[in-house]
Amino acid sequence: MSRTTAPAQNDSRPQTDSPLTHGLKQRHLSMIALGGVIGAGLFVGSGTAIAAAGPSIILAYAISGALVMLVMRMLGEMSAANPASGSFSVHAERAIGPWAGFTAGWAFWFLLCVAVGLEGIGAAGIVHGWLPGVPEWALVAVFMLLFCGTNLAAVKNFGEFEFWFAALKIGAIVLFLVIGVLAIVGVLPDTSAPGLTNLTGQGGFMPNGSEGLIVGLLASVFAYGGLETVTIAAAESEHPVQGVAKAVRTAMWRIAIFYIGSMAVVVTLLPWTAKDIATKGPYVATLDYLGIPAASHIMNVVILIALLSAMNANIYGASRMAGSLVSRGQGPKVLGKISGGVPRVAVLVSSAFGFVCVLLSYWRPDDIFQWLLNTIGAIILVVWFFIAASQLLLRRRLERESPEKLVVKMWLYPWLTWIALLGMAVVFVLMAREDGTRVQLYYTGGLTLVLAIIGYIRQRTSTQTPIDA
Repeated sequence: MSRTTAPAQNDSRPQTDSPLTHGLKQRHLSMIALGGVIGAGLFVGSGTAIAAAGPSIILAYAISGALVMLVMRMLGEMSAANPASGSFSVHAERAIGPWAGFTAGWAFWFLLCVAVGLEGIGAAGIVHGWLPGVPEWALVAVFMLLFCGTNLAAVKNFGEFEFWFAALKIGAIVLFLVIGVLAIVGVLPDTSAPGLTNLTGQGGFMPNGSEGLIVGLLASVFAYGGLETVTIAAAESEHPVQGVAKAVRTAMWRIAIFYIGSMAVVVTLLPWTAKDIATKGPYVATLDYLGIPAASHIMNVVILIALLSAMNANIYGASRMAGSLVSRGQGPKVLGKISGGVPRVAVLVSSAFGFVCVLLSYWRPDDIFQWLLNTIGAIILVVWFFIAASQLLLRRRLERESPEKLVVKMWLYPWLTWIALLGMAVVFVLMAREDGTRVQLYYTGGLTLVLAIIGYIRQRTSTQTPIDA
């Protein structure tokens, strides 16, 4: 049977009590798209990137932002044409084969679950500073229970949490940008316009040359991870096709402004050599420089919100990805059970895996937990590769069979798709050149290879019919 033929119903597929609901509204999707990528990596992690790249961090974020925009446009095209809670995993299965959907889906699930643990540890560290008498593992347990409970309930509860979390993060960045621009033009009280002093002084725009730019580029690429969640959530929205189309179109340029604009404000106002940028984070360092009262406390609250938001979104994304994989015969059937419109077993397993990662960080921080961190290092690039390869194949099929489904179109197809694939290959090569990222490439490559082999064996031995193209 060809992949373009509608499949017959197969009784061996997991049966569910009820399908996923459509409880997410357009405002939820818009905020998930805008807020999903704004995490602690932007608020704190970008400081080390600035220390390496200097003012050229603006260029690094612009280059990586262009790549992310291309990836999101491709994903938006496929998700608007065929909304699915498995998102790019479903698209990879349709375009390349079941082994590709298996590999992309379970790799992403693993990434999200480990990320849940990392975000829980970060959030607990902040709250522990306020409540030193409460052990950090207990705080992580509270966060896990909170967001596990949120995701076990109706999907609209997840949407409401993310709406307000994202609104607070976006509000904080917009306020930072406004204050920063006022300071740059010299109209903020007690400040004078810095001009180009910090952009061209201290060694110039690229003080550490191309090597510094490369380090900044690698850091910025992975800072953009998280946008994919909106296409997973779109399948549970009131109007999936229109919802994902609008969310993708509006989110891309706004996120570019948030990231590139923030970096431009920081390196224009402060010398890139300022130690506070790396130790306190660029946002706190800038607000302290401008004399904003209680800047560190304000940003700690914002960072806490960013971490909790990411935990919530990642538990959601992991559970939906697992549920989608199982519904396609790509995992243990028990994970596919849906009740009340929610894959509750998948939510519980994803949350539990995240909490195990937290325990490993306390028990074996130098070996097992570090292995987990290295393994997820380049997974987002693997996912982007599958997205680009899938779009390259599915676009031709859609134009031939269902052109009316092309609500969102990739720009200058297929040329920009090939350029995006080339960009990803360049990032892989750059990772292989750097000592700090080479080991991540090896571990991620090993995980991807293992998943691909398992997926291929399952594909060869499975009696199930491939999903409809």
